[in-house]
Amino acid sequence: MKAKSINWHKLGLIYQPDTSLSWQASHAALPTRMSLGGSQFRIFFSSRDKDNRAHVGRFDLDLEEPRRILDTTKHPVLEPGDWGFFDDHGVQACSLVKADNGDIYLYYLGWNTGKKEPLFYASMGLAISRDGGGTFHKYSPAPILQRSRFDPWMVSGGTVIRKKNQWVMYYLSGFKFEFTSDIPTSWYDIKIARSSDGIEWTREGEVALGLQEGETNISRMTIDEHAGGYRAWFPVKRKGACYQCGYAESVDGTHWVRREGMCLPVSRSGWDSEAIDKMEVVRHGNRLFMFYNGNRFGLDGIGLAYSDV
Repeated sequence: MKAKSINWHKLGLIYQPDTSLSWQASHAALPTRMSLGGSQFRIFFSSRDKDNRAHVGRFDLDLEEPRRILDTTKHPVLEPGDWGFFDDHGVQACSLVKADNGDIYLYYLGWNTGKKEPLFYASMGLAISRDGGGTFHKYSPAPILQRSRFDPWMVSGGTVIRKKNQWVMYYLSGFKFEFTSDIPTSWYDIKIARSSDGIEWTREGEVALGLQEGETNISRMTIDEHAGGYRAWFPVKRKGACYQCGYAESVDGTHWVRREGMCLPVSRSGWDSEAIDKMEVVRHGNRLFMFYNGNRFGLDGIGLAYSDV
């Protein structure tokens, strides 16, 4: 199912944090889609307050006129948990899936700070909406997927799809973190967890996307079902460098092959001149749209690019 190369056209920043709101003191990171029907989408994002605690917000837009925001919320959709809980320092939306009964499952990462900065610990949580994605309530104060012998220091960034009667999560598996002369380096790849109900998950260390030579991190995948198979974009990082856009294809959703010619490049200058990070790709009509973060992990906000296909 090898696809033709894609030429992306950038529209610039379309959403920046509303710093008049205490929970949006900085950042609009990790854009995460929910279809509202037709050309309209709801995009969830993560902002930080003055104490660097992450909250989930959202805005609505119409891809027929993508530079105009239709609606946004003045209050967080999801807030950090109580102190001592797995999400006490922040929550970030990662993926939304509709259950058979019409409920919408929002998979989110929750995180705690480590004793030696910038070390942190993350796990996957679940929030559920019963009003079509207007409000969400946490399924449990505990995570649904956390560290294991396959992921000894972190579980994060889960992208969930449904394949017939199975739910499949592609999640960030943190397997090493070290300090060399006080310079921190983390390593994580993408592994697979499986479920029959979207709540109870099993895993066996199955790798979807492994690190290639010189790489240290692969971050959240955005997956598009295409031509009877799957294609995915994801941020990938080499040691000492910023995140860049990666791309892979799969016939079965389990075995993935990396390919060139499909990725969004950095700009010559400006807010996305160093990094292409945390992207979300959606299809509408004969176009692909990519919501993405640039330099500094979404500090400037969310940009948009499109390609005719």
